[in-house]
Amino acid sequence: MSGTTSSRTMRAWRVHGPGDTRLDVVPRPVPAAPDDVQVRIEAAGICGTDLWVHEHAPVPADYRHPLVGTAGPHVLGHEMAGTVTATGPAARLPVGSLVAVRPLLACGTCSTCRRCEPNLCEQRAFLGIHGGGGAFAEYVVVAADQLHPLPPPFTARTGALVETLATCWHAVSAVEVAPDDVVLVVGAGPVGLGLVLCLRARGVRQVLVSARDGVRAEAATALGARRLDPAQGPLHRLVRPATGGAGVAVSYDAAGAAGPVVDQQVRALRPGGHLVAVAEFHDAPTVDLTRLVREGKHLHGSAAYTPSDVDAVVGAVAAGLLDPSPLVTSTLALEDLLVGGLHHLSSGGRSRDVKVLVTAAGPAVTPR
Repeated sequence: MSGTTSSRTMRAWRVHGPGDTRLDVVPRPVPAAPDDVQVRIEAAGICGTDLWVHEHAPVPADYRHPLVGTAGPHVLGHEMAGTVTATGPAARLPVGSLVAVRPLLACGTCSTCRRCEPNLCEQRAFLGIHGGGGAFAEYVVVAADQLHPLPPPFTARTGALVETLATCWHAVSAVEVAPDDVVLVVGAGPVGLGLVLCLRARGVRQVLVSARDGVRAEAATALGARRLDPAQGPLHRLVRPATGGAGVAVSYDAAGAAGPVVDQQVRALRPGGHLVAVAEFHDAPTVDLTRLVREGKHLHGSAAYTPSDVDAVVGAVAAGLLDPSPLVTSTLALEDLLVGGLHHLSSGGRSRDVKVLVTAAGPAVTPR
């Protein structure tokens, strides 16, 4: 259904099938459990995962995830921030608090959760993918422990970037990097540029970014990174002169490109260096494992984030070490998500935008 809303309903973009995401009018969620919190969503980021979920609808409408328990059609979107509007009796967050929603849910009882690695939970789920509400709606209800209060200088718009930056913070925490180390980031999308921001916030001064021409390459340079153009040759050949022949200490793959790119990153590492894969790969890359062994190099996978990563990002922004606002290049009203957001980014818009936000107030940055 679609149309006007009342005080008991809201608008929400729900995935009905592959390529079939609709703006529906649905019941407005209200706190049911004692620790539930209702949040009015004021800003939500569009992620590459959202494009994939819209296009493929991987979660069947009749599936109920054990950690969520709701059937579809499910609301789309998982990067969100907003204002607390109602709480259950056990929730301690005051109404009016600005918060970021942590959409990753973990069971708390499996072997990985017991190792304090909820990001690797055997049953993990994400709001906005597996049910339980999502970012592209007017309201969401979540447990209080899924919320992170946002101090000044946060706004809802910068708060909507916390989830992406937590993924980046977790990745840069995977390997210890010294301030004078030279590191490489492959890809200049929101995650690649988020990696640059997090590395700089942690004191790393020399960051190389592999990025083709366009607004994302310009953003990498504006954030203080040195851009390498992959059209000019293999990465390892571009990195060598930029490092005096030594190679980089760490390469962070935020592109997920198949073919030789990963092996080029391995070759670009100094002996004993590290490659951290942050992006997911839809096709298998090629890697010379013999070179990895002979040169003592290391491969790491970095999956999502933990609550402490979210807290670290919030703290870094509050301390003035990290400013996520340059990542936002366009904002849209909720009703414009499908054409101005999902279709735009799927049809070449990623060459003209970094992060597109859906906001309660509508456009404040002219869409490109």
